[in-house]
Amino acid sequence: MANVRPTYDLSVVIVNYNVAYFLEQCLNAVLAASKNLQVQVFVVDNNSVDGSVDMVQTKFHAVHCIANKENVGFSRANNQAIELSDARYVLLLNPDTVVEEDTFDKVVSFMDEHPQGGGLGVRMVDGKGRFLPESKRGLPTPMVAFYKIFGLSKIFPKSKRFGRYHLGYLSEFETNEVDVLSGAFMLMRKETLDEVGLLDETFFMYGEDIDLSYRIQQGGYKNYYYPETKIIHYKGESTKKSSVNYVFIFYKAMVIFAKKHFSQNNAKLFSFAIHFAIYMRASLSIVRRFIERISFPAVDLAVSLSGLYLLAERWKVKDIQFPEIAWHWLIPGYAMIWMLSALVFGIYDKGSRHRLIFKSVFFGTIFILTIYALFPKEWQFSRLYILLGSLLFIASYFVVRFMFELVFKGHFGLSKLPKKRFAIIGDESEYLRIKQLLENTYPQIDSIFGISNTEKFDGSIGNMDQLNEIVSIHRINEVIFSAKTLSSSEIIHWMTQTSGQDLEFKIAQPDTSFLIGSNSIDRAGELYVLNFNSLSHPENKRVKRLIDVSFAFLFIVGSPLLIWFFPRKNRFLQNCGSVFIGRKTFVGYTDSEALSKSSQKQSIIGPFDHLHLTSKEDRERFFLIYSRDYTPLFDIRSILRNFRALDRN
Repeated sequence: MANVRPTYDLSVVIVNYNVAYFLEQCLNAVLAASKNLQVQVFVVDNNSVDGSVDMVQTKFHAVHCIANKENVGFSRANNQAIELSDARYVLLLNPDTVVEEDTFDKVVSFMDEHPQGGGLGVRMVDGKGRFLPESKRGLPTPMVAFYKIFGLSKIFPKSKRFGRYHLGYLSEFETNEVDVLSGAFMLMRKETLDEVGLLDETFFMYGEDIDLSYRIQQGGYKNYYYPETKIIHYKGESTKKSSVNYVFIFYKAMVIFAKKHFSQNNAKLFSFAIHFAIYMRASLSIVRRFIERISFPAVDLAVSLSGLYLLAERWKVKDIQFPEIAWHWLIPGYAMIWMLSALVFGIYDKGSRHRLIFKSVFFGTIFILTIYALFPKEWQFSRLYILLGSLLFIASYFVVRFMFELVFKGHFGLSKLPKKRFAIIGDESEYLRIKQLLENTYPQIDSIFGISNTEKFDGSIGNMDQLNEIVSIHRINEVIFSAKTLSSSEIIHWMTQTSGQDLEFKIAQPDTSFLIGSNSIDRAGELYVLNFNSLSHPENKRVKRLIDVSFAFLFIVGSPLLIWFFPRKNRFLQNCGSVFIGRKTFVGYTDSEALSKSSQKQSIIGPFDHLHLTSKEDRERFFLIYSRDYTPLFDIRSILRNFRALDRN
């Protein structure tokens, strides 16, 4: 029986997990690159909860969407689509990528001209336009892995001996044979996959691209690094590379690879080195994260506590005697209460505002004065001391930060959210749309300039060919490209050609309310979205949790009297217990559908139950209002107003 010729030139397989914004941008670029070839596109979703599947089904009708009911891993998800492929070539593509309009034409043409080629990777750049060294890699043999693990490859990147992991001695601008292709963009001949097999599903995440690249070579084919086309890769991963979880998953994948392909002795040596690296890196990661998290709180507590004791000594000089318990327990206790209040109000969250210290100290002081009134007379040494201590805590907070800025950053002041000088590249309508979006999402804007891609318009200061000069003269620190008026090739070209150490890039997709950018998909603050969800702020989440715990504790303590208000007494107690341990929240989303689309816990009562809303649309609208305009007082009122409903199932 004669072989049936494939229907398509190329099958593009994209595995998605909770990155809907990036996926939409990726698919827009993929469709734009598919005009000259017969291309079938698969999106395999690993049970995302961010609306990815709905977005694909609504906006991209030509895309084959496979919606898994569980996260089956990267290898198995890719294999699901590859088995359905009816094309000459298969491309595994990450959702956090942007391809040029001619990328598919070029890579397919190259592979057609090189029949010995089994796989191909391209030149990848990050969100700042910088070359990604993982675009070309060598096989991680025991010695290559050793050089990588212990940093020799980083110290001598151009060395043919030490730099084999990223093949640093090969030019990033020249086509070369390589050992390993990146799973972010991995083009393969379908007949090669039929011979060597699909991705090994033993690898859940990481390592599967190395394994398949190696098997392609073992099958008699070549892997090529092809730099004649470029893609943006935001380097997003479900676990950050600095995390302990990433260290264990990645290096254990290397152990699986070694046991599968190396000799027994080499595999044992490799396994030993890898396990040593795992525990060394994991230990360093844990220590580093612990130090980062406690450094400011520990210094603040030490400085404020020292100040409180010095203040007490001044009292002592004036013959005001403090009870012994004050020196050993009360003074440290006051400092701890102010510290805990600061933690609750999010003082130590990344990007928090310094003014929150005043709010946190105010509530901490109110709490201290409340319990002070309950103390025995012999413990009540001075309310004035407490008030002065609160001022001292605030002063120590600012002193510590002033000193940190002076010692580590070389200037005397407080770090602030940087003021941005934006340049928007596009036509007039896109300039006005993106400008409004920026003004609604970024609080510290110095100026916003327009740059025309064609004809100059009101508000533009030049055209795209003058981008380098505009960036230099106007001190631009962020450039935003309109995907509606610019091609992916133009965007990638200008990202790689425009210099500037502090220059950031973002891409505005058409008819959407978000901008995508940064070096990493996981880097916080680099995705500008209209801020409709104040409930997601760490400060509000902590306060909400504090309200839940406080009310749950009061209800449990008072349950001998309170249970008589409820027909379902056991359910009331179970609900209070679930809230206390964090499984539920008193107030929040109650609709199962709305809950599935949010990151909120299951709630007992809704914020607008007293309105008796029957329409699903009305409930969703009011949930949005609750989430957007959340205040702690609203939760307290809802609990008290709907007290008799706390025994719901």
